[in-house]
Amino acid sequence: MKLPRLLFSLLLSLTLWSAMAMASNVSYDSRSLIIDGQRKLLISAAIHYPRSVPGMWPNLVQTAKEGGVDVIETYVFWNGHEPSPGNYYFGGRYDLVKFVKIVEQAGMYLILRIGPFVAAEWYFGGVPVWLHYVPGTVFRTENEPFKYHMQKFTAFIVNLMKQEKLFASQGGPIILAQIENEYGYYEKDYGDGGKQYAMWAASMAVSQNIGVPWIMCQQFDAPESVINTCNSFYCDQFTPIYPNKPKIWTENWPGWFQTFGARNPHRPAEDIAYSVARFFQKGGSVQNYYMYHGGTNFGRTSGGPFITTSYDYEAPIDEYGLPRLPKWGHLKQLHRAIKLCEHIMLNSERINVSLGPSQEADVYTDSSGACAAFIANMDDKNDKTVEFRNVSYHLPAWSVSILPDCKNAVFNTAKVGYQSSVVEMLPESLQPSVVSPDKSFKGLKWDVFVEKPGIWGEADFVKNGLVDHINTTKFTTDYLWYTTSIFVGETEAFLKNGSSPVLLIESKGHALHAFVNQELQASASGNGTHPPFKLKTPISLKAGKNEIALLSMTVGLQNAGSFYEWVGAGLTSVNITGFNNGTIDLSAYNWTYKIGLQGEHLGLYKGDGLANANWVSTSEPPRKQPLTWYKVIVDPPPGDEPIGLDMIDMGKGLAWLNGEEIGRYWPRKSPTHGCVKECNYRGKFDPDKCNTGCGGPTQRWYHVPRSWFKQSGNVLVIFEEKGGDPLKIKFSRRKITGVCAIVAENYPSIDLESWPEGNGSNNTIATVHLRCPEGTHISTVNFASFGNPTGSCGSYTQGNCHDPNSTSVVEKVCLNQNKCAIELTEEKFNEDLCPSVPKKLAVEAVCS
Repeated sequence: MKLPRLLFSLLLSLTLWSAMAMASNVSYDSRSLIIDGQRKLLISAAIHYPRSVPGMWPNLVQTAKEGGVDVIETYVFWNGHEPSPGNYYFGGRYDLVKFVKIVEQAGMYLILRIGPFVAAEWYFGGVPVWLHYVPGTVFRTENEPFKYHMQKFTAFIVNLMKQEKLFASQGGPIILAQIENEYGYYEKDYGDGGKQYAMWAASMAVSQNIGVPWIMCQQFDAPESVINTCNSFYCDQFTPIYPNKPKIWTENWPGWFQTFGARNPHRPAEDIAYSVARFFQKGGSVQNYYMYHGGTNFGRTSGGPFITTSYDYEAPIDEYGLPRLPKWGHLKQLHRAIKLCEHIMLNSERINVSLGPSQEADVYTDSSGACAAFIANMDDKNDKTVEFRNVSYHLPAWSVSILPDCKNAVFNTAKVGYQSSVVEMLPESLQPSVVSPDKSFKGLKWDVFVEKPGIWGEADFVKNGLVDHINTTKFTTDYLWYTTSIFVGETEAFLKNGSSPVLLIESKGHALHAFVNQELQASASGNGTHPPFKLKTPISLKAGKNEIALLSMTVGLQNAGSFYEWVGAGLTSVNITGFNNGTIDLSAYNWTYKIGLQGEHLGLYKGDGLANANWVSTSEPPRKQPLTWYKVIVDPPPGDEPIGLDMIDMGKGLAWLNGEEIGRYWPRKSPTHGCVKECNYRGKFDPDKCNTGCGGPTQRWYHVPRSWFKQSGNVLVIFEEKGGDPLKIKFSRRKITGVCAIVAENYPSIDLESWPEGNGSNNTIATVHLRCPEGTHISTVNFASFGNPTGSCGSYTQGNCHDPNSTSVVEKVCLNQNKCAIELTEEKFNEDLCPSVPKKLAVEAVCS
C-alpha cells in the first residue's frame, strides 16, 4: 500500500525531527561540517521571518525543502526585536522562536545570523535607531556603548534560543551562528579600532558557549576561533583563512534588490546553477542562497535608502510564496545531482584534470573505486566538446556537467528543461463590504481627510536655519515639515511682467514636496545611487506674506557603509531668485518645524478608527489631490491566491489594511534605456547585466498577505502625498495561468529521483514535463512545435523545421490532465521532416 505523498512527507519530517531532537555534535574539518560524525554537503536557503507573515512560514519552508534544500538561514533583526532600550518584542512577524521551530518540525537545519548588524537592505542595517542617540556611541568599532548594547542583545538572543533548546547541541536545528556581517569591507576605515572591534566580536560570540561553530562572513582577518565565509555571485575560488576550516558560501545572490525608480535586475537560472556547481566542484561544503525567498519590506522597514517595498530579489520562491519557474525547478535538479555525488565527494581527494584551455574536470574517487566528476567549460562564448575517460561530452559555454558515476552526465547547468510558469496579476475591483455601517451609499463609500500643508496644531520647535531630518524625527515618521514665510513688496517686477521667481532647494535626501500658499508647486527626490538632490522650479508668489511649506521625506534609512549611522537627510539650502534685489537666501531664516503628519498623530491608519470624526464621507473621492488620506471598507478578493495592491494610478505614499502596514508605495518609473530583450547567461553576472522594465514602474503591486484579511469589513487606508486616482486602486490575485517548456534531444534525461536504480543508463528519452497547479488541468495548448523552435515562455516561435502534427500530439497526451510527459520520439513526431536538424520540443499550455 502506497502512502499519499503529503502523509509520507509528514511522516518523514517527523522522523527527521525526532532524530534531531537528540543532542547533535556539530564539528568540522577542512572538508566539511560534521554532524554526529557524518560529513555533510549542505544546501541552504535564506528566508527572513519578518519579510513574510507567520501564516506563510510553513509553506515557504516546505517549498524550500521540496526544492532540495537542507538548511534555512535567517538574520536576526535587532531593531525589530528591541524597539526601545530593554523592551523586547517577539510577536507577529518577529516571532523568531516560532519560525525556528517550524524549520525544526520540517526536519531541516537552521543557520542563525545574529549579527546583530545585518545590512540586508533593512533600515539602519538592523541596528536600533535609538542606539545612535545614546551619548558617545559610534557603531561597529572599539566603542564601549555600542559594544555594551551589542553584547547585551546577542546574549539575549542566545539565551532565548538556549531556553527553547534550539541549538543543535541541545537537540535543536541551529547548526551555525554568525556574528557581525561583511565587516571586512569597512574595517580599515575605522583604524585600529576596527581591528580591535572585529576581534572582540569574535571573542564575545565564542564566549556564549552555544555548542555549535560561529562564522564571520567577508571577514578577511577573522581569528581561528571562527570560520570565515564568502559572500559573492561566485565563490568557487574562495579559500578559508585557516587550512582546518571548511569552504562555506553564506551569500550566493540569485537575483538582486531594487530601488524605486531603477530597472528590474534578473539573474538567469543557468548562471546561478553554474556558480553553485563550480563551488561544489572546487571543494565547497555549505552554500546558501541569499535570498531563496526575499519577501516584503512591510511598513517602513526597507533600507538603502530607496529600497522598494518588494524584496522579491528574483529569488527561487517569489515575494508571494510561489515557486519561480524555471529557476526553482532547475536548482532543485541541480541539488539532486550534487547530492548524488555527496558521499564520494566527502570521502575522497579531488584531482583536477585539464581538458582544454578553459575546460577542466574535477574528479573524486573513493577507496571503493566509486567515482564522481564535474566537467566545466569556463569559456563564456563558445560551446566545446571534450574527451573525458574516452567519452565525448558536449559542454555549452559557461556550463558544468555533473557525472555521479564519472560516465553519465545527469545534469548540465546551461540546459534548462524544467517547466516555466505563466504568472498573471488578475485584477479585482474593490468590493464594498457587507458590514459597511452606512447603507446610504451605492457602491463604495470613501472617507477622506485632507492634511493642511505646513504646521498643524502646535509647532514642535522654531529655529534659525535648517535641521537634519533624521536627527529631528529619529525615524518615528518619514515626514518632517520645514515652514517659513517671506514678504513680497508690491514693486517686485515679477508681479507686473508675468515672470515667475524660481525656488532653489538643495537636500541631502531623500524626497520633497514644495508648497507655497497651500499649493503644491513641485516635487523632487534623489535615487538609490545618489540620495541627495536639487529642486529648481518656478513658483507663484503674491504681494504681501507668502507661506513656504516644505515636506521632507525619508525613503528608508542607510543600511551599510563606514560610519553609515551619521549619513543624514533633509534640506541644506533654500533660495528664491527673481527679486528686484537678486536672490533671497532663506537658509538662515527662522524656520518652524513639525514632525510627522496630522493623520499619523490622529491614528487614521488604524483599522479600528472607524468612528473618527475627522473623516468626510463621499462616493466620489477627490483625485489628483495631494496630502490626502483615503479610507474604504472592502471585502477580500475571491479565491485563495496571494494578493497584491495595484497602485499604478497613485502617486506616492503609504498603505495599510486593518491597521497592518503594507508599506510605502511609489510607482516611480525607471529610465527608458539600459534594458535587454534577452539575457545572455554566459559570462560573469553583475546587477546591471540583465535589466528589464525600462520606462515602467519599478513596483506596481504591493503584497497584502491573505492572513491580514477578515471575511468582511476590511479597512483599507491610503495616504497619498502628491495626488492620484483612488478609484483605480485594485486588488490583484497572483495566479499561475499556464505552463511551458522547451527541451532538446541532447538534454540530460536520466530520472534523478530514481538514480541509481535505473542502472545508470543514459538511454532514456528526452521528455517535456508539464504540471499545472493543484486543482487545475491543461485546458488549451497554445503552442507546440517539434523541430527547431526558438524563444522563451510566452514568445515561442516556429523555426524552419516544424512537425505540423506537434499540437495534436501534445493535446492527445496532455489535454484535461493535471500533469503530462511528452517524449521526443519518432513514434510521436515525424523526425524524417528535417533529419539533419537537432530537434527540440516547445510547448505552452493554459491551466484552468
